[in-house]
Amino acid sequence: MSEEKTHECSGGPKLVFACSGAADVGEIADKAARKMAKEGAGKMFCTAGLAGRVGGILKTTEEASDILAIDGCPLNCVKNSLEEVGFSKFKHLQLADLGLEKGKSPASDENVDKVTAKGAQMLQ
Repeated sequence: MSEEKTHECSGGPKLVFACSGAADVGEIADKAARKMAKEGAGKMFCTAGLAGRVGGILKTTEEASDILAIDGCPLNCVKNSLEEVGFSKFKHLQLADLGLEKGKSPASDENVDKVTAKGAQMLQ
């Protein structure tokens, strides 16, 4: 594992990394991150780029003032991806903590709004 990376630069962006998995909760996480970006709560960033160790994505993540990982299910792929490349200081939103269960949670506006509101609150 690489050395621990933190993101203490107060002027950096607030980044949102979201699950975009095939399950309903992955769709909710993805849509919520996109909505957060549209509303200015944070900038959605590429989770696959973390796992691929893309230099520019890692550098921007290191410069972030805040990071939010939104995971759709308890496999925690986003959280694990951040940790795998050395990040340890980030906020983590697990949709199960909001009562959204894999296979039982349609990607309705209501569910997306619930995740969007919680994510935005976590980045304030």
